[in-house]
Amino acid sequence: MVETGLKRVDTFPRLLLQHAQTRPERPAFREKDLGIWQTTTWSQVAEEVRSLACGLAALGFKRGMNLAVVGDNRPRLYWAMSAAQCLGGVAVPLYQDAPAADMAFVLENAEIDFAIVEDQEQVDKLLEIKESVPGISHIIYDNERGLRNYNQPAVHSFVSIQELGREYARSHPDFFLQEVAAGSTDDVAVILYTSGTTGKPKGVCHSHAAMIATGRVLAAFDKLDADNELLCYLPLAWVGDFLYSFGLSHIVGLCLNCPESPATVMSDLREIGPTYYFGPPRIYENILTQVMIRIEDASWIKRSMFHYFMGVARRAGLALLDGKGSVSLKDRLLYGIGELLVYGPLKNVLGMSRIKVAYTGGEAIGPDLFDFYRSIGINLKQLYGMTETCVTVCMQASGDVKLDTVGRPMAGVEVKIGDSGEVLVRSPGLMLHYYKRPDATAEAIDANGYFQTGDAGFFDADGHLKIIDRAKDVGKMARGDMFAPKYIENKLKFFPFIKEAVAFGDGRDACNAFICIDMEAVGNWAERRNIAYSGYTDLAAQSDVYQLIADCVEKVNADLAHDTMLASSQIHRFLILHKELDPDDDELTRTRKVRRGFIAEKYAVLIDALYSSRSSQFIETQVKFEDGRKGSVSADLAIRDVQTFSAAQKAA
Repeated sequence: MVETGLKRVDTFPRLLLQHAQTRPERPAFREKDLGIWQTTTWSQVAEEVRSLACGLAALGFKRGMNLAVVGDNRPRLYWAMSAAQCLGGVAVPLYQDAPAADMAFVLENAEIDFAIVEDQEQVDKLLEIKESVPGISHIIYDNERGLRNYNQPAVHSFVSIQELGREYARSHPDFFLQEVAAGSTDDVAVILYTSGTTGKPKGVCHSHAAMIATGRVLAAFDKLDADNELLCYLPLAWVGDFLYSFGLSHIVGLCLNCPESPATVMSDLREIGPTYYFGPPRIYENILTQVMIRIEDASWIKRSMFHYFMGVARRAGLALLDGKGSVSLKDRLLYGIGELLVYGPLKNVLGMSRIKVAYTGGEAIGPDLFDFYRSIGINLKQLYGMTETCVTVCMQASGDVKLDTVGRPMAGVEVKIGDSGEVLVRSPGLMLHYYKRPDATAEAIDANGYFQTGDAGFFDADGHLKIIDRAKDVGKMARGDMFAPKYIENKLKFFPFIKEAVAFGDGRDACNAFICIDMEAVGNWAERRNIAYSGYTDLAAQSDVYQLIADCVEKVNADLAHDTMLASSQIHRFLILHKELDPDDDELTRTRKVRRGFIAEKYAVLIDALYSSRSSQFIETQVKFEDGRKGSVSADLAIRDVQTFSAAQKAA
């Protein structure tokens, strides 16, 4: 065990050492390897981190340097971030699915000398760009598979660096604790790069103080403690994973569970049975899509039972979860039967049986999607925040949840609405600055210390914040009515058959849209109807698929017809894109946010066709493959008109 004489516990390394002393045998990490869960205790983690930190120091890593971390959720990669912080360095996690060219910008911008990566794939990426980013002097890998014959002097195994560290610690016995003691709570703990929706990513510098203060407020808000379990599956480079996984594990001492691979997340989720869960709306959408596919494949009796009891859940589930409203004795009994026959087994299959609280954030979640999870007894709550604010700005309190808001400001957080309707935030969790971008920092934080979020919103009568859309995306139709594309897109994406949507209408007479189908959901639907197809492009062009999507769009229109602010934003025409929107093609960010400006430019010919009288449009699009090769895909896309509704009409 690492013995410490530290009195202050105000940085992540000092929190780590405190847990190693106060709960040395409690599990800190679990990792599933070859089908078996391997546990690492807090005292073992402290030893692992110390040997790695000393090894890095022996190689020349010093205070103030930045360490890149690239890969899936692996204990050693979390320990790498800790080791950098112990030495007074800064962790810089990168998106593991980013191609080498995208990584090059961050590696160069962050002035990376050392990188710790997961496997051969990431090593190859860094070696590929090493000539263009000459500052990379050491690449350390976790998984040794395929790397036995790599003889480059810059490439080292994680194990060899730890062995070097043990030797260094023997000859410098006081070094590690001295470095930890020298750290300041105001030091930069992590640099998290923004998704780059409108330009090059910016490095957000967060101090230990900001992250720890935000995490403690969150832990107190929902009573999170060391007995909680979390499955880590979100990208290390996303602020949500850093705070809700790495941050909270250090703050309250809970155990982080790392899945065997991204492909096994759902089965690993069932085995762990986490007590709290965090994910962006797309994760909940994907889970629900899988549920609906299985229901469609079930027998007639099971389908009928599911739909009947989901009707009971919609009628009574929300009131029972929040402890509000009167629920009749009949509905209470029916809901209890539903819990036994439907809701309980469903939650068990999803790995959500033990969840006390689940969060969603990053973008708005569709009300129907939100309603589904809460109605079956999952305490799903929305939060609001961004990378620059350590995520948490507002959150819904248990029992005080509104489907169309993100809750009230958290303790210590000040939120106000600017004259233009923009949401402004000042809090202890605010970033220190953008890395090497004083101009961008000055533009983002005003003279009074308020961060300009770029989101448009307002407070309702109960003090809950309601986000309309990105301020720059909110526009007006030609007749002056409000146009909020994200709001419309979220309604479309509730349907399991629609994976992505991009709405157009700012300055125009009508709202039209691009649709990307969900290949798995629509493919399953097509196969059950004996519709043959050869791939995504062929499936997307099928007339039956167009009718399926048209039905979904018309249901959204019927819903919008009853929205006084957005009734004029009903979709008049749509087309189904011949390819999925892809981060590798720069159409989405790595967090799957739509890059509207880029899409409007790339697909200008399709937008023009939507707003003409044409019934089809040919397009050829260049695409990038994972290995860096380029190709093209072309198609003659059909354009479909759909029914719209007056304010007094409802869908038949």
